[in-house]
Amino acid sequence: MNNRLKQISDYIEQNNLDAVIITVPRHVYYLTGFASDPHERFLGLILPRGEEPFLLVPALDAEAAAQASTVQRIHTHSDTDSAYEVLRGLLPASLGSIGIETEHWTVSRFEELKSCIGVSRFSSVDELLRDMRVIKSEDEIGLMKDAVTLVEEVLRRGLQKVAVGVTEIELVAELEFQMKKLGAQSPSFSTIVLTGPASALPHGVPGTRKISRGDLLLFDLGVYLNGYASDITRTFAVGEVSEEQRRIYNAVLAGNEAAIQAVRPDVTCASVDAAARNRIEAGGYGTYFNHRLGHGLGIDVHEYPSVHGRNEALLKAGMTFTIEPGVYVPGVGGVRIEDDVLVTAGGVEVLTSFPKQLTVLGD
Repeated sequence: MNNRLKQISDYIEQNNLDAVIITVPRHVYYLTGFASDPHERFLGLILPRGEEPFLLVPALDAEAAAQASTVQRIHTHSDTDSAYEVLRGLLPASLGSIGIETEHWTVSRFEELKSCIGVSRFSSVDELLRDMRVIKSEDEIGLMKDAVTLVEEVLRRGLQKVAVGVTEIELVAELEFQMKKLGAQSPSFSTIVLTGPASALPHGVPGTRKISRGDLLLFDLGVYLNGYASDITRTFAVGEVSEEQRRIYNAVLAGNEAAIQAVRPDVTCASVDAAARNRIEAGGYGTYFNHRLGHGLGIDVHEYPSVHGRNEALLKAGMTFTIEPGVYVPGVGGVRIEDDVLVTAGGVEVLTSFPKQLTVLGD
């Protein structure tokens, strides 16, 4: 049994549970090495108290699970089975309390589970898994660095296609083609390319807008590689840059750098957010910075911690998260500069290395 599974087994004993059922596919991967998207089918890692854990997977995934999983006991269910009835037959006869990921279950699926296995007492293991994942191992950090290296090369290649008249969606297509060509499993979120006034939409949707001279051009992209995510944002000017655009850019860059300098163990998430926000406010654009500073990063592209002004949680060595201040001025455009960072015993390591100084493309 690997160390992660042992932590859950110890939790079962300490909290007098009869079993824990893990159903989030990324958590199944995190705990067993088996990565799968079961779609509507049931996928579960089950840890009965005092017994070896087992996987219950769709029959069509049996071979893949056997090849990838560190858990040796693998059971299957077919499309004509009730997966919950199959599960009940695999669990101990007498059950009192079960731990589940309460944030993952729909009401209908939870009711079916409860009916089939005959247990009325359930508790959440969401916080346990969150706390396990928040401190990254050396192996995990290495995988995240690989994902960062790949996405930065994707961005370099994508920039070669930038020209006046090219549309946002054409650049998205090029970036996602390069992701696959370089070996990424998938984008870690829907790739964002926004030009001109649309760059002032923090989560705008790329469309058929064409790049024009004088535009701000914002790229926000990431990849999954070997199960771990990267996430980077860079903003450029096209052909020329106005004084206001330059002021916006410099304010955001100052905020980004101030936040990075504020990162170290035992400071709060709120203080890191404030470091960026104070610099952007000093630049005159505080009201246009309208989102949190960043989010945790790992096997999910958005995970714990949330780096915002009211989060008094302390940073610890091994945490990884984004620093992505932004300023969005309607009618002018937006600038966001995002880096992925690791809290170290001595302070911070910036995992992203793509240049951040204002670059005018096609100048």
